[in-house]
Amino acid sequence: MKTIGVGGKNTKPAAQSKMFEALGSSAYWLDPPRSHRIAELHFPTRKAQGRAATGNRTPCVLLMGLLMSVATSVAYAHAVEAPGRAEQTESPAARAHPEYSLAVESPLVTIDVLVTDQEGNVLTGLGKQNFRVLDNGRPQAITGFSPSTEPITIVMLLEYSGLSYNYFAYKSAAWGLRFLDYLEANDWVAVVTYDIKPTVRVDFTHSMPEVEQVLHTLSFPQFREANIFDALLETLDQLEPVKGKRAILLIGTGEDTFSKITLDDVYNRLKQTSVTVFCIGVAESEYLNAELRGAGNTSYLQIKNQLLTFATMTGGFAWFPRFEGELPSIFRSVGGALRNQYELSFSPPRGSRDAKYHKLKVEVVGQDGKPLQVRDKNGRSSKVSVYARQGYMAPEAND
Repeated sequence: MKTIGVGGKNTKPAAQSKMFEALGSSAYWLDPPRSHRIAELHFPTRKAQGRAATGNRTPCVLLMGLLMSVATSVAYAHAVEAPGRAEQTESPAARAHPEYSLAVESPLVTIDVLVTDQEGNVLTGLGKQNFRVLDNGRPQAITGFSPSTEPITIVMLLEYSGLSYNYFAYKSAAWGLRFLDYLEANDWVAVVTYDIKPTVRVDFTHSMPEVEQVLHTLSFPQFREANIFDALLETLDQLEPVKGKRAILLIGTGEDTFSKITLDDVYNRLKQTSVTVFCIGVAESEYLNAELRGAGNTSYLQIKNQLLTFATMTGGFAWFPRFEGELPSIFRSVGGALRNQYELSFSPPRGSRDAKYHKLKVEVVGQDGKPLQVRDKNGRSSKVSVYARQGYMAPEAND
């Protein structure tokens, strides 16, 4: 397995106190991929913080409300006594030319882009002039550009069903537990498990010890169903209103047993989201062992292809490790990818707002406008690899 690198150590953040009620130039090693309605999620907001900060000021609030009520009554009395006062102070010019404010909203398409060399080394230090965005093959003017600086907001979506006598449920939880070592103190993480339905286990928090405790104390899976399609779609729906960098780390077999929606429904939903999906399959070694015994089947290959498609459609990666020793490089890759993305944005021209799916292509170019070439450790030139979501649903033009 080729790995490449970024310094920076991944230490577990110190324990942080829970802030909200339930659901309320260093580099990183990247391991190139080998192939490449839940309970309401509540996100921390300024409004919620404001309520928390003023929670013990009830007497002051009541007094202020009383004073405002008195002031309003006095103002109303003056208005009744002198009904023409407002008309006398308003100039004829103001009446003839009332002030209007016109706000024009233009839809903005945002793309998170990761750039590496052929060995997986993350390329930093690129500028806006190094990127070219094509919308259905047509170049677009990049109106927004910035390297990633925001903390990660990630949902661990873990399969936790009674399939295979709970074996894969415990394996998914154990692997999710290990991922916590690769998050930083200011990252937000939530945990959702799914069987017949998704269940929020931990709301978004900075407190890794809290997440550890919950994962250590999960009870026996209650159902044998593993409805990954329902769980993924509903998690995407809950993340959609949240601003900033958002991601899902899906850990499970990938099998779907009884979802209400279809695979095509999931694909259509992924076309509409800017959430990055990473997938880690937990059944690779078991499948290969079964294949050696002559008990392999093609359904697992189809499942792998589904997980791979979930990831590539959104600019993420999918891994299918055979050994637990592969997990550290995979988890470093997840964090490294999210922390080293570039954020690009453009506004589609009015003629392109047709409410249809548009294919996106992001190119990285040099100063001469040609595809960027980088040199490997042996001095050979090679093209760079670009990872970004594959398209978006265009808005409909309003007349």
